Amino acid sequence: MYTRAGCHLCDDALEVVAAACQASGSDYQLVDIDESPALREQYGEKVPVVTVDGATVGFWRIDAQVLAQALA
Repeated sequence: MYTRAGCHLCDDALEVVAAACQASGSDYQLVDIDESPALREQYGEKVPVVTVDGATVGFWRIDAQVLAQALA
């Protein structure tokens, strides 16, 4: 999950990601886009962005069902 500090949508998305990963037995990783100029340029204000195996599953508001399907 691509995120940044102080992002309330990121906080909401993290709850969805954590629950979906726990249910599927998957791990997740948080990446702060502000630590990389390239990521900051790529994602800008689009965070949070959730990817599974390199494919974007969603951004801003993460759909739990879509994420669960991607993790299946």
